[in-house]
Amino acid sequence: MRVPIRKPDKYLKGRPDPKMTEAKYRVLSADLERMKRVRPPLAAEVKRLALMGDFSENAAYQIAKGRLRGLNQAMLDVADQLARAEIIEPNKNKTVAGLGSFVTIKSAGGKKTFQILGSTETNPSAGIISSSSPLGTALLGRRTGETIAVKLTNKTVEYKIISIE
Repeated sequence: MRVPIRKPDKYLKGRPDPKMTEAKYRVLSADLERMKRVRPPLAAEVKRLALMGDFSENAAYQIAKGRLRGLNQAMLDVADQLARAEIIEPNKNKTVAGLGSFVTIKSAGGKKTFQILGSTETNPSAGIISSSSPLGTALLGRRTGETIAVKLTNKTVEYKIISIE
């Protein structure tokens, strides 16, 4: 008997981070509205293909049904994410790094500015890091002028906080 091989992340994915900006919330809301508009024609297609006869040999029906199932699941996921959303307010405290803060740090590699947001909006190449990343965790609650040490897999890197905006 052969044991099924499953994709590792497909069935074990956790819930996405509820912390997001107002802009990300609007994007997700627009995506959900778009999916709601796409669903009726897709459901009509499934219904039309179901009338063509035997389900076991109707490949077009199986494909359309799979698309509809995928769309339904995506709608449920986005709706759940929107229901649990915690909007990140812009950080008004310029002395302590928090969610939404722009933090400029200096290391041996030079100066870089990062914005600390939730994990759903992470984009390190654009300067957006997650609050749950090693650097984001080390920066939260810190003040200008402090030096932090971030332990990576093979070394420890020191950063000095230059400014918080």
